[in-house]
Amino acid sequence: MTANSNRFDARIEALKSPEFLTALKDIKRGVEREALRINPNGTLSQTPHPLPLGSALTHESITTDFSESLLEFITPPENSAAKTVAQLKDIHKFVIDNIGDEFIWPLSMPCFIDDETHIPIAYFGESNVGKMKRVYRIGLKNRYGSMMQAIAGVHFNFSLPESFWKLWAELNGNTHSQDQTSADYFGLIRNYRRFCWLIPYLYGASPALCGSFLRGKEHALPFKKVGKGTVYMPYATSLRMSDLGYTSAEQSSLKICYNQLDNYVRLLRGAMTTPSARFSQFAAGEEGNYQQLSRNIIQIENELYSPIRPKQPTQSMEKPTDALVRRGINYIEVRALDVNPFSALGITQTQFDFLDVFLLACLLIPSGELDEAQLNEAKENMNKVVLQGRDPELMLSNNGKAVSLRAWSESLFGYFKQAADLLDKANETERYSQAVASEFEKVGNPDLTPSGMLLNTLLENDKDNGVFGLELAKMYQGEMKAFNYQYTDAAGFMAQAEVSLKAQKEVEEADTKDFDSFIRDYFSEPPAKKNA
Repeated sequence: MTANSNRFDARIEALKSPEFLTALKDIKRGVEREALRINPNGTLSQTPHPLPLGSALTHESITTDFSESLLEFITPPENSAAKTVAQLKDIHKFVIDNIGDEFIWPLSMPCFIDDETHIPIAYFGESNVGKMKRVYRIGLKNRYGSMMQAIAGVHFNFSLPESFWKLWAELNGNTHSQDQTSADYFGLIRNYRRFCWLIPYLYGASPALCGSFLRGKEHALPFKKVGKGTVYMPYATSLRMSDLGYTSAEQSSLKICYNQLDNYVRLLRGAMTTPSARFSQFAAGEEGNYQQLSRNIIQIENELYSPIRPKQPTQSMEKPTDALVRRGINYIEVRALDVNPFSALGITQTQFDFLDVFLLACLLIPSGELDEAQLNEAKENMNKVVLQGRDPELMLSNNGKAVSLRAWSESLFGYFKQAADLLDKANETERYSQAVASEFEKVGNPDLTPSGMLLNTLLENDKDNGVFGLELAKMYQGEMKAFNYQYTDAAGFMAQAEVSLKAQKEVEEADTKDFDSFIRDYFSEPPAKKNA
């Protein structure tokens, strides 16, 4: 037995107390599901954000991401995964009933897009904050291209209750405080970075993409072809998470620290204030010309590409880093999930349950600080799995030692089974153990993974990714329309839309500054300091 497993076992035993089990019942999670609106022929919708869906700027559960066509559905934090799934169903039903003959695209990688100019950038109205959101997206288009920004994902938000953190601090001989809670969340985040290669293995669903996506991109990947124009890699799991997708070469030199909140914030702020030679070619407000918000490595915090983020809800016009400094970490956002094409919702309750287990285990497994070599090792493991994850011969690196993906997975699942047992006890269920057992089957059989299932379907039928996606979109349209509202009905969503449109108008009318002054003031605001 290693020292880590001994400490893990001791923590498992401690968490079996009635107090800890009660606290574990109040884990909260929410989801943000992105999805493109498409026309019946599979092309990207060119229409504005549908009026019945309200204001993308102020609506609490339906908004847009990069593109006017890229919807984002948001559920609030809940301590019941079943409720979150039901809320997600309600949103999908209302949206599908209010977008005419359009469909919701069920894959992460975009549909038939001939030209990047056919990807309309999201519009948030004429308020300064709405214009800022649009300029930020114009900056993303100029920096990385629109095609990359049209990729859809699912974000899983997770938090443990205050009652848990008080008990956890006591167990570890620490004084409970917001600083300590943030430090403990960073311990979880570091282990997530070590182990998150497992997420694209289990849930990656983008082993193939439309050949048009590669137009103008330099790459040396050994693609094969299926159907008329789809390219794939035989063992890929998530091309979305590869250098073709959600990555930025400009950010590769950043050494973001996950050891302390202070350093994380300092380095993130540094990236926002360090000029980029590559992006200096684009105007940043000179004579009112905004091709981006700034010429720096990142325009704002959200531009940092990371498979996980520490989060604290922001107040009006508050920067995310300032919110973290003032109030610490409130929850974490897991960003490594592809849209699940085998679910109308893009995610299943089994995934929710397994992610609860995975993240709890990341907290319970002792988590030392990550040095630069270890972080680079984690990034390399991730890159290997997204490109070759289903290769039975694939080797990863664990603290400099070669280990097969299968052997490391089996070791981790030993931890997961114990964490699942805890959550089962806390919630008087067997759901968590069942989720772990279901995911463990994929470790021994890569064909059971979403990437394996999707690619086998394409290869067996010599079918294009786009054709398969359109078939699923049509099937899911009927499925969504048949959903019964459970928490918010059509009248409730219409009321939310009306409130959001009114709120957007009020924001626009309340503006007292011109846009140049607004942006200047936003970026010149001194960074928040602790206890400020």
